[in-house]
Amino acid sequence: MYQILYHVPEYNETLVYDAVGKALEQLDILSDLTSDMKVLLKPNLVMAKKPDAPVTTHPYVVKAVARWLSEHGITNIIIGESSGGPFTAEHMKMVYQTCGMHEAEPYASLNMDFGFQSVNAPEGFTNHSFNIINPIVEADYIINLPKLKTHAMTGYSGGIKNLFGSVPGLQKPQLHYRFPDIEGFSNMLLELSLVVKPQITLIDAIDAMEGNGPTGGTSHPLHMILASRDMYTQDYFAATLMGLVPQDIVMLRQAMERGLIHPDDMELIGDSIPDNLTAFQKPDTKNLDFSSKVPGFLQKPFAAVLKRVLKSYPKLEPEKCVGCGKCAESCPAHIIEIRNRKAKFRRKGCISCFCCQEMCPMKAISVKKAI
Repeated sequence: MYQILYHVPEYNETLVYDAVGKALEQLDILSDLTSDMKVLLKPNLVMAKKPDAPVTTHPYVVKAVARWLSEHGITNIIIGESSGGPFTAEHMKMVYQTCGMHEAEPYASLNMDFGFQSVNAPEGFTNHSFNIINPIVEADYIINLPKLKTHAMTGYSGGIKNLFGSVPGLQKPQLHYRFPDIEGFSNMLLELSLVVKPQITLIDAIDAMEGNGPTGGTSHPLHMILASRDMYTQDYFAATLMGLVPQDIVMLRQAMERGLIHPDDMELIGDSIPDNLTAFQKPDTKNLDFSSKVPGFLQKPFAAVLKRVLKSYPKLEPEKCVGCGKCAESCPAHIIEIRNRKAKFRRKGCISCFCCQEMCPMKAISVKKAI
């Protein structure tokens, strides 16, 4: 399956459009489409951040896809996403505005339908159904537009992880609580991706994020647009570009075990892989996780001890906290409350999902090992 890579040195609208257009042409997506189809563009809009931060899909990337489709006769193009926080008109209008999504409005409309539907999963899945936002359920064709990042819980965020934004608003923390361990949560993400089934995934890696992603990390530009019909092999490929070991990313290992990843069949089209790539800094959660260094024969007998001793927890930096309440709103275990305009954490009940760190706009939450 083709993996397409084009170099884009900066967020210049013309350069982005040229690279995106070449990628879509290489994938021959017009053979899939008719003028009456409803096409859904699914960017990463995890929180309200300006485009110059490496947090969300850049508006020039979204606009380029919408413009190219429009210029090729597709008229019903919708930008749809459920960010962190409530899935409401008031919240999403603010997210669209801050993230620059109005850039694409000459060619696409911003979703203003905040309903969702229960969609059945295939037989044999752990999850029998998923609640998925209406614009995704009702789309005829889905183009997945993730931002390339490291991630505090999953280690890597690309095509598969971006589809977590298909779940409405504050129902996402409920899934964190239902699947608190990385194996269960990764399997849920994988099954969700197999239900949503985007036809194309185009990754914004012009500027990517390293460290405490998906929102608290720092810039690590790759100057690339990546595109493919095979999202699973694409995530494998993108992880290697970041200097990560794909088998160490649980959702990628699980995808390999399901036969979804085919690195031996991958054919690179477009530009070559640069020789000067540098490895991405891992999240603090991974730097403090020493369980992989414990001999395998000891891990099972001492699983409970290891889980307690090696577990990482969120730690508040009070001087940065403004008491906005985003951490408490996103906490699946409801162990955070706001008192005297500061967040207060209880360790008991914490599932170490780091949703609080993800949604903190002030980067006031860091990671600390249990002991």
